Amino acid sequence: MLRGQVSFEEESQNPPTVGHWKPLMPSKGDKEEPVSGCQDAGGVHEPQSMEQLNVSRLRSSSVEIREKGSEFLRDELHKAQKELKLKDKECERLSKVREQLEQELEELTASLFEEAHKMVREANTKQAAAEKQLREARGKIDMLQAEVTALKTLVITSTPSSPNRELHPQLQSPSKAGFRKGHGRNKSTSSAMVSAASQSVAPEPASRECKEVDSILFAEFQAWKESPTLDKTCSFLDRIYREDVGPCLDFPKQELSELVREAVEQNTLTIEPVAFQTVPMGRVAAEECGGPNGFRSQIVTKCALSGLPRTCKHRIMLGDSGNYYYISPSCRARITAVCNFFTYIRYIQQGLVRQDVELMFWEVMRLRREMSLAKLGFYPSEM
Repeated sequence: MLRGQVSFEEESQNPPTVGHWKPLMPSKGDKEEPVSGCQDAGGVHEPQSMEQLNVSRLRSSSVEIREKGSEFLRDELHKAQKELKLKDKECERLSKVREQLEQELEELTASLFEEAHKMVREANTKQAAAEKQLREARGKIDMLQAEVTALKTLVITSTPSSPNRELHPQLQSPSKAGFRKGHGRNKSTSSAMVSAASQSVAPEPASRECKEVDSILFAEFQAWKESPTLDKTCSFLDRIYREDVGPCLDFPKQELSELVREAVEQNTLTIEPVAFQTVPMGRVAAEECGGPNGFRSQIVTKCALSGLPRTCKHRIMLGDSGNYYYISPSCRARITAVCNFFTYIRYIQQGLVRQDVELMFWEVMRLRREMSLAKLGFYPSEM
């Protein structure tokens, strides 16, 4: 019974494949239409169930894939956010290091420029003191040489056969000796010393210089120091242009003077000494203006700025034009004084001078004094 039931259930669960077999001897009363109907019913239900099963499987697999994909994307996004935060921190750290290095470099550059300016000023002061001591020593040497020469002359002219009564007052008569009592110094020696003293001027004692801040000039400098600029329309530079720069660079040759002023303002002017050797005429590359061709030392020619015959030890070039102009020592001193002033205010504008405002003001006043002396014709002998 059990076997029959099992076989029956299996047959019921697995219906026979309709249409794969044919009855051997169909009866006359049988019709083939019910058979075709069974075939249609069995053939339709089976594909529909398979399609539904496949659709449900596809839906479940797509949902699972979508969930796994979203979870993977969330993990990747979290990792990317962590890496981005780490990179932001690293960029911030590197930017702080760069700012610190830039600040240290700026402070170091400013201190170096300040130290260099201080060393130049001290060297100039020492040079001036040494030159003063040299002049004093030369004056003393000249005086002593004059005395020695006078004494040698007296000693040579005094011999045993004819002694010099100026050197031996005991040989004089009593009346003359009494008259000359208290005046035993030799007349020739005295006159020689007086002449030597008249030739060498005694150096005056160095007097301490007194200074007082001008309130108007100091106020203009303070206003300019708040926002340093090279614009000549501000009150500070306008005054200096009118009182110092303009007169100092005002030469008889007006056209060349304007070009020199523009080159000084643009920091494109070059001053160089004339070389010692003479270059052949055919090998001169640059055009020589204001003097003969060839590079010579201390050329006596017309100054290109003053138009006067002078000993020109230097020449200038404006920008990269390649044109050289011979200048006299006086013109060089005037141009150099203006260039020193512009160099210092450029240092202040660039923040390279770290000093008290009053010290910077007095340095500007010293440079203005140099320009005033130069435009009046005073310049060092080494020019």
